[in-house]
Amino acid sequence: MLTSGIHHVTAIAGEPQRNLEFYAGTLGVRLVKRTVNFDDPTTYHLYFGDGTGRPGSILTFFPWSGARAGRHGYGQVGVTSLAIPTASLGFWIQRLISKGIEYTGPVQRFGEAGIAFNDPDGLTLELIGSDRADALPAWEGGPVPAEHGIRGVHAVNLWEEGHAPTADFLTGTMGFREAGEEGNVRRYATSDGGPGTLVDVRDATGFWRGTMGAGAVHHVAWRAADDDAQLAMRAELITAGASATPVIDRRYFHSVYFHEPGGVLFEIATDGPGFSTDEAPSELGQSLKLPPWIEPRRASIEEALPPLHLPGSPPLSGDATDD
Repeated sequence: MLTSGIHHVTAIAGEPQRNLEFYAGTLGVRLVKRTVNFDDPTTYHLYFGDGTGRPGSILTFFPWSGARAGRHGYGQVGVTSLAIPTASLGFWIQRLISKGIEYTGPVQRFGEAGIAFNDPDGLTLELIGSDRADALPAWEGGPVPAEHGIRGVHAVNLWEEGHAPTADFLTGTMGFREAGEEGNVRRYATSDGGPGTLVDVRDATGFWRGTMGAGAVHHVAWRAADDDAQLAMRAELITAGASATPVIDRRYFHSVYFHEPGGVLFEIATDGPGFSTDEAPSELGQSLKLPPWIEPRRASIEEALPPLHLPGSPPLSGDATDD
């Protein structure tokens, strides 16, 4: 089993408009899809990424107004790191200061400098300067100049009650290789070892178990090139003793879910069909998109969902899909 890296990271958020303003406004990433949680269509599912929603660039959120805060602890993704060009670190320090956002750093992470801060719901983020981030695209239509734009997910940091079970699973089943160690954190890499291919495992023994809620990562998705690759990976997981779900149609990719030994929810997500399957590339994120099996409920869903607007723009459209 071998993945080429991270497909997306999904987290729980609180107020949806606040979430949208922070990621599309403060961080300057593109809203590439506005849909609903297919398992709970009473709430949004917001996707952010680069100009096209390239796998590896994507952060997604389930925002519930009034959601109870989660608690950081072991059995969770403790930190989500995002890749920026090394030369852009100063720009981002100034931007966070101008927005009144507290940060720590710069700090060194495996030879790369970064800064850490929380989003409005308490999700812990890092911006890591990587010399290899320049080769990746950034959203060119947002409030952040493209030369300084976020290039996607750099790494995820798993907080575990001990290294060994998760480390053995990553290297023995998922095909990762050891890539370094700093204190109580061990790094593993796949593919070329660049941004989006890294997972850090922190030994959080003695800490409390994390709980799900606003500000907590719900799951990490790993890339499969296509449906055949995903089925082969699922078979490997089952052979290794993991309890993997059947393939689930998420409209923009197909998904298989399972828990790694430390308890973090993982997903295998296909690279396609992608976010342009029901929306022109130039119009991504503009309309509420529903899959065909939920479309008959559009009127009641739109009535229940709060209106949203991009920073400095009128409310987003609720026009019907073309399906």
